[in-house]
Amino acid sequence: MKTLIKNGTLITAETTRKADILVEGETIRRIDDHIEDPEAALVDATGLFVLPGGVDPHVHLELPMMGTISADDHYTGGKAAAFGGTTTMIDFVSQEPVSLAENIARHRAMADPKASIDYSFHMNITHFDDQVAEELPDLPGMGVTSIKVFTAYNGRLRLDDGNIFKVMRIGGKNNLLTMVHAENGDVIDILVAEALAAGKTKPIQHALTRPAWGEVEASLRAAALAAQADSPLYLVHMNVSGEVDQLAYARKHGVPAMGETCPQYLFFTEEDLKRPDGAKWICSPPMRKAVDQKGLWAGLENETIQVLATDHCPFFFNGRKPIMYEGKEVAIPGKELGEEVFTLIPNGLPGLADRLPVFWTHAVNSGRISPNRFVELTATNPAKIFGLYPKKGTLAVGSDADIAIWDPEKELNYGVQYAHHRTDYNLYEGWKLRGYPVKVFLRGKIIVDGQNWFGKAGEGRFIHRQPGEII
Repeated sequence: MKTLIKNGTLITAETTRKADILVEGETIRRIDDHIEDPEAALVDATGLFVLPGGVDPHVHLELPMMGTISADDHYTGGKAAAFGGTTTMIDFVSQEPVSLAENIARHRAMADPKASIDYSFHMNITHFDDQVAEELPDLPGMGVTSIKVFTAYNGRLRLDDGNIFKVMRIGGKNNLLTMVHAENGDVIDILVAEALAAGKTKPIQHALTRPAWGEVEASLRAAALAAQADSPLYLVHMNVSGEVDQLAYARKHGVPAMGETCPQYLFFTEEDLKRPDGAKWICSPPMRKAVDQKGLWAGLENETIQVLATDHCPFFFNGRKPIMYEGKEVAIPGKELGEEVFTLIPNGLPGLADRLPVFWTHAVNSGRISPNRFVELTATNPAKIFGLYPKKGTLAVGSDADIAIWDPEKELNYGVQYAHHRTDYNLYEGWKLRGYPVKVFLRGKIIVDGQNWFGKAGEGRFIHRQPGEII
């Protein structure tokens, strides 16, 4: 099967050019100023941009949490991602008390039948002992070249500094990138206990009991541990201006450190948690202040921050009330579980579908970043860092034909109906957007055409990743 995309403006991280793309089977076979092929199905992209499909390196699908489970799986999450122009995502494997290989196999068995776009895994390391130390070097052979550790969630996910150092040191010797969730778990536990004792139970307490300084300190601590372990570092979901400062400091002093932020931290603050429906905005780490937004934007603009991800982890706002999803009623317990006390509100937000169109409207249309930088942050850099490039994240001969045809003039009042997340709300409901994907291809097959969905469960593939780049 051949597809010829003609008359579009191709945008990659490096170049902008008028050109045609010939897709044959699952890959890009030719890019040239003018291509004719009578055997190919013609797609006219006149007046449109042609972008590589987005790569979201931070999603949580079917994640058990606080008595429920995140509402999207690899089918529904992939569908939402595709409608937003993303064609590859990386989920996290929780570490259960079996071998790392068994954990990965279990997640593969859950994801493979459902996956509607291509995907891969990071491996959480939330318990460390001699057996784990022996198993870590085997991960790249399974296609998993990144691991994640936590400095918070005491008693559940957190490793102490000594074990983080040990994990990093093994990772540095075995082509594994260590990702760090940077907060101060000890301080959080103390402040949560004090808030509850004082009867302070509203959603805003979620932010107040997780102080911004905890992230600043923990991000520098993570960088220091990485430097001492001779290991690369990737800071996830950066939300505080001071974190950007610490990342810049680490990079200036030779630490191979990188980081991501997420749209929710650019567009919302802790004030949103004071709304009557403030539980919708609860995620960890929380939104911060306007000054932090300013610092995060600066980090994106000056290239201190390398990636815009989502931390997609959706829950229903009211899981007692079903929604219709693909003609069936769905209701999954959600944030109503914590209506009496903030500590029981599942931590997480939808975002897979929103990332690209919201960011384009407010970053590219505003002139804050170029279309090329947009592609770099949302596709090319995550593909390079996580060992997917050049198979993913670019438009090049030999690359997978993961393509988003983008209409820069398309306007819409955004919300649930466009996002296709399997949940009952959208953070950006009613926002006016300009710039939106109108056709999306996964390995040469059209899966989104306007608001028509042609993807199928099981068509997405697990991507066996290689060691990534330090950028």
